[in-house]
Amino acid sequence: MAGKPKLHYFDARGRMEAIRWLLAAAGVEFEEKLLESSEDLDKLRHDGSLVFQQVPMVEIDGMKLVQTRAILNYIASKYDLYGKDMKERALIDMYTEGVADLGEMILLLPLCPPDQKNAKLTLIQERTTNRYLPAFEKVLKSHGQDYLVGNKLSKADIHLVELLYYVEELDPSLLANFPLLKGLKTRVSNLPAVKKFLQPGSQRKPPGTEKTLEQARKIFKF
Repeated sequence: MAGKPKLHYFDARGRMEAIRWLLAAAGVEFEEKLLESSEDLDKLRHDGSLVFQQVPMVEIDGMKLVQTRAILNYIASKYDLYGKDMKERALIDMYTEGVADLGEMILLLPLCPPDQKNAKLTLIQERTTNRYLPAFEKVLKSHGQDYLVGNKLSKADIHLVELLYYVEELDPSLLANFPLLKGLKTRVSNLPAVKKFLQPGSQRKPPGTEKTLEQARKIFKF
């Protein structure tokens, strides 16, 4: 029997959190090997574990996978979260990339210079309410089904719900005019595996703090 997937990253959301979410939603238990210093990262680099010298890295099925999208696609394929055919997969990829576009803006917000932060936050709020959430609301309205693609849970739904939690952390009012998205968030959050992941004490990471940012700077030397 294969061992649990092992996730190599530091103790923060960053680019690993979507992987944690997807594994959890698939009901897959995983272990974490948390980086605590630049030496920990150098060790992975020197022993050949990181193809492109960077994390996230996930050990799964005898492989050491890097590149977040490649990891997510493998997990989604393995656990039947990637549609039934090429057309469904194309839609899932399209919606996932939209989620990633807005998610990247939110992810990088803490790195924004203080004098630019308010402007960046305003831009995120505008893009959220005028571009991305209306698009996803329209998809759900167009077919009247429970999930984005094929009336079946896919990685697109999981990534979108993760994003909705981050949007709410920024400003709870941003979701107010999107009842179908709020319904999707509730539906996915109540799936037993996801519900467990959302409970205190799980491997889900909390919002970043100044301390998290300092740790990242220490490990990744930026």
